[in-house]
Amino acid sequence: MINTIRFRIPTLGLLIASLSLFVSCGKNGKKEKKEGDIQTYQVTTVNPQDITLNTNFPATLQGRQNVEIRSKVDGYLQAAYVDEGGIVRKGQVLFRISSPQYEEAVRNAAAVIRSAESAVATAQMEVEKVKPLVEKDIISKYELQSAQLNLQAKKAELAQVKANLANAKANLAYTRIISPVNGTIGLIPYKIGSLISASSAEPLTTVSDTRIIYAYFSLNEKQMLDFSRNYPGKTLKEKLKNMPPVSLLLSDGSEYPEKGKVETVSGLIDTETGSATFRAAFPNPAGLIRSGGSAILRIPKNLNSVIVIPQSATYEMQNKRFALIVKPDNTVLSTAVTTKASDNGQNFIVMEGLKAGDKIVLEGVSLLKDSTKIKPKMVANILK
Repeated sequence: MINTIRFRIPTLGLLIASLSLFVSCGKNGKKEKKEGDIQTYQVTTVNPQDITLNTNFPATLQGRQNVEIRSKVDGYLQAAYVDEGGIVRKGQVLFRISSPQYEEAVRNAAAVIRSAESAVATAQMEVEKVKPLVEKDIISKYELQSAQLNLQAKKAELAQVKANLANAKANLAYTRIISPVNGTIGLIPYKIGSLISASSAEPLTTVSDTRIIYAYFSLNEKQMLDFSRNYPGKTLKEKLKNMPPVSLLLSDGSEYPEKGKVETVSGLIDTETGSATFRAAFPNPAGLIRSGGSAILRIPKNLNSVIVIPQSATYEMQNKRFALIVKPDNTVLSTAVTTKASDNGQNFIVMEGLKAGDKIVLEGVSLLKDSTKIKPKMVANILK
């Protein structure tokens, strides 16, 4: 009996020791596993910086002058001295209308003038012949008055036929259609031989003065209020003067090399569209822009000491946007941020929620939960 007890005691001690060793090894293994689960994330320190935020508006382009060229007389298009897209100068002949009837009218008016001048001369002679006879009481004063009235009538007829000649010459001049301005020729819908009328629906062409191009764009009521608040000045004219130069993005996405200036704004808000129309002027010395085109007008706004972060450093939940701040113990904490998208569509301007010196996670933020510990890998906040 004693031998049996001596045998069981060592066996029980060995069992207890083995159990303790197992528990100890299990704790150490679990601890090592947790440390191995901590992942590395890129982290950056946010600092204020100065940036330029651009706002884009669709714009329509028009020349400084778009003059419709119409005929003042009826006739057939005899000649066209310009082609579509050509550059013309003020006073340059553009078209000629067939003019035989107007040439004939000038000749007839000139002939009538010669006849009227002869009639005036004859009436003048009659007055000179009658006057001395009246003075000598050979004939009555009535004869002199009659001769003088006849002279006045002949002079009136002469003035009338001279006016007819001037009108005939004007009509003849109208058959030569000239450009009233410098500019570029638009579409020419009529061909040689086409019947042209002063009442034709379509003009012969349009001459656009494109040395200065006007870009028209619209702001809604909210944007108008932002405009009034963002630019200094007591009057609208002063606010427009204090606006920075604006840019133009052409239809191929390239930026027009010349800068423009916003000059005017319509006095009323359109009740149908709820917007007001602005006009910006751009120099066009090379004639690169043509009237009737479209573009994007870009207005820059300088923002000083703002925090900018990549959009990938945020996530959205329940219509709110969050960033992950890294705490001193390397655990993360979600913080709500108020943001405004940058014009490149890849960054956010943080209006509220972050301050200078905060460390944030740059990527994989939607996979992390609050209080999760990470291995931060510090990188520069390289914005796209």
